[in-house]
Amino acid sequence: MVCCGNFSIFLPIKIMRMGAFIGDYSCKVDVKGRVLLPSAFIKQLPVMSQGRFVIKKDIFEKCLVLYPMNEWEYQTKLIRSKINPYKKEHNIFLRNFYKGTAELVLDSNNRLLIPRRLLDEARIERDLIMAGQDSKIEIWLKENYEDQSFVDDEFAKLAEKIMDEPYNNAGE
Repeated sequence: MVCCGNFSIFLPIKIMRMGAFIGDYSCKVDVKGRVLLPSAFIKQLPVMSQGRFVIKKDIFEKCLVLYPMNEWEYQTKLIRSKINPYKKEHNIFLRNFYKGTAELVLDSNNRLLIPRRLLDEARIERDLIMAGQDSKIEIWLKENYEDQSFVDDEFAKLAEKIMDEPYNNAGE
């Protein structure tokens, strides 16, 4: 928003998407639901996120997804571009997409306080894995993450199939 005298002008703002989270790290959640964000992820954290995140349960897997605030804003912008609020099924999608989301802030000890209800959704009690997935971090019950193995040949076929499709860079 730009102020001009007695009125304001709203200018479109391009949401910046930078960096990628890589690596997977074993972590422990304490009895209060706090987990130390691995130092590698802190180094990979986009400056514009200012240590703020949104966490939600994943759509496809039994894990949680942690979005830096700038990526969450991008995801919200993407959803808004595809949603008609006057269609019932779109409202159902929105309700379920945003259900259970929470904003988290990195504390001075680089910990995140994850709401108990979300830890319960992912069945996380103590040991977890934080796995970098490009612009987001997945949070898994350690045993479930380790069970997500793919036979090398199956993964190679999947990579070939996906990478053979035309590249869509429309969101950038």
